[in-house]
Amino acid sequence: MSELPASYKQFLADKSELFVSAVKPVLQQSAADQLHGVRVTWNPGSTGHQAHIDDTVPFGVVIEDID
Repeated sequence: MSELPASYKQFLADKSELFVSAVKPVLQQSAADQLHGVRVTWNPGSTGHQAHIDDTVPFGVVIEDID
């Protein structure tokens, strides 16, 4: 498994365990591929936070958005 870049570690530093468990696998995938960054969306309701690799975001960057 690839080491997370410092920017991803910093992004996760002040987040709750629930948030980290939801988005960390996608950050790890991004770190393994080293091609694209990650977009994290917040959906009101039961789904909460979701993350996906976004080919419009440079590797090492995390963008938070509202879906």
